[in-house]
Amino acid sequence: MAQTADHAIGIDIGGTGMKAGIVDLAAGELISDRVRIPTPEGATPPDVLSTAKDLVGLLGDAAEGLPIGVCFPAIVKNGVTLSAANISDEWIGLEADKLFSATLEHEIHFVNDADAAGLAELEFGVAKGQPGLSIVTTLGTGIGSAFLFDGKLVPNTELGHLIWRGTDIEKWASASARERDDISWSEWAARLQEFYAHVEFLFSPDLIIVGGGVSKNPDKFLPLITSRAPIVTAQHRNNAGIIGAASLALG
Repeated sequence: MAQTADHAIGIDIGGTGMKAGIVDLAAGELISDRVRIPTPEGATPPDVLSTAKDLVGLLGDAAEGLPIGVCFPAIVKNGVTLSAANISDEWIGLEADKLFSATLEHEIHFVNDADAAGLAELEFGVAKGQPGLSIVTTLGTGIGSAFLFDGKLVPNTELGHLIWRGTDIEKWASASARERDDISWSEWAARLQEFYAHVEFLFSPDLIIVGGGVSKNPDKFLPLITSRAPIVTAQHRNNAGIIGAASLALG
């Protein structure tokens, strides 16, 4: 694979899996196989950093010298991780961008994971050219969110941590909650209905975009949800984090 200035690596770190790929930034699509390694048990900084290095190694010679974007399940400000969702609390307060840069021996671009998914949809997907407020939600181990307003990302929103029935709503309405509670798709859709109705009441979005791992099965739950705003599947599905992280190299 020939290297060009339009290629970058995206690394998507999640609570259950870490994924990476090489992205063509002109087309906004993966041009390599997507490689995946399960997130290490406990997701401590040394283990996650080591696994990130292994991921880049799996991409082979084609990854040599390419810019790297990393997305991460935490509030990220100035490269510092200020929270820890489904990962070790040891990440809180760390200069994570510097740790990844040192481990990968490369300058990196660092962002919240749901914000990366939002950037993918903003640059290359269903939010491109969309006026007003688009809200991207990623349904997986937790619930991530990205706010896109008139073509700009409003970073570090955390809709999964809205308090609902005395706890974070993601513990009740995430994709992992459906599996953990062993409920049907229709029962889960009823929970999502409450989540999206609450989000609409608070923010009145013009478009709702559903991403994350379950976005590959939208027919099983999306038709059961009603909303004032159009609700659509993310164009890049579960690759959005990789593509969005890589797109940071455009900046």
